[in-house]
Amino acid sequence: MTELCASPVVVDRREPLKSWTVTRVRLRNAPALPSPVVVKRIPDGQRENRTASWRLRTELAALRFLGEDLGTELAPRVITADTTAGFLVLEDLAPRVCLDQLLRQDGAAAHGDRLAAFAHARGTLSAVTAGRAETYYARRAGLGPVDTAADRAGRLVPLREEAIGHASALGTPPSSRTFHELTTAMRELAEPGPFLALSNGDAEANNTMLHATGPADARLIDFEFAGYTHALTDAICLYVPGPAWLTVGDPITTGLADQYRHALARGIPEAEDDRRYGDGLAAACASWALVRLQRLTRLDTRPPGDHGQLQLIATLEAAAHTAGTHRALPHVTGWIRRIAAALRRRWPDADQDLTDPEGFPPYRPRR
Repeated sequence: MTELCASPVVVDRREPLKSWTVTRVRLRNAPALPSPVVVKRIPDGQRENRTASWRLRTELAALRFLGEDLGTELAPRVITADTTAGFLVLEDLAPRVCLDQLLRQDGAAAHGDRLAAFAHARGTLSAVTAGRAETYYARRAGLGPVDTAADRAGRLVPLREEAIGHASALGTPPSSRTFHELTTAMRELAEPGPFLALSNGDAEANNTMLHATGPADARLIDFEFAGYTHALTDAICLYVPGPAWLTVGDPITTGLADQYRHALARGIPEAEDDRRYGDGLAAACASWALVRLQRLTRLDTRPPGDHGQLQLIATLEAAAHTAGTHRALPHVTGWIRRIAAALRRRWPDADQDLTDPEGFPPYRPRR
């Protein structure tokens, strides 16, 4: 920052934010810089086989790609970075707050317009980055080595394979037809064709910031795991519960599905093809459900009534419902439903009506 201002910059005040890795910093003697700014530090160590330095370089490349190469305002602007010291200095998005905070505080019914902005932003990210992978990876490679094939396949592939073993242990192994269909679905995700687009790798409400009141202009954050992958993996959060939620509701009824799809189709016209869109969405949701099934061993040790057990059933059934609605993956859909039924028998306290909007409203938090 001193180099940017051609004079020493003084930190006047620091304010730790929700995450201890993010700090709001107020500056003095920095007329060329906004104040405050946000400093993000990525701690040492590995997370899901990605080192801290890898994650820092990825976030830096993704944010500069979006802001400088594409000229979008979907994410915070990078002011400066020190990859050796391990931190980024970013635009402060305040007074925006994370969407999940609003949903937990007021409920989804109070923030329909913000949920719509969330869905629209997710579709827009894919639309504006489709066909620009070469530009992104040129920028990313300038910061260090990157495995583009691993980005496409997804870092969670081993967890999907582990899920098949868990299903078999429950007495619900996949049939040969199911296994063949599942293989086809995973190939769809690994070879997305026109649906190849940039994802931040964690398309959840906690990584979307909006104003609590006023204009619902969404900004996306946390690009540590960014990479080019199947665009419809970013739609999973609208259809299937993520780690923070018991339910997410029906995005078709609420209009979130249309918000996302219309934004996506502006950059990926193939999204208007019902069959291609349905096949990709079903594959993405089924994949996520199987990723979450790897938690079975841990959940089995928890006491009756644990919300994690209920959430896993909700996740499986939501994925199966999505595939069924789009008339895709019939054998995989039936298999996932059988797994969920087996878990309802295994955990009687979790055998509840998840379609009841009173008991399980959209975006009900997991305790």
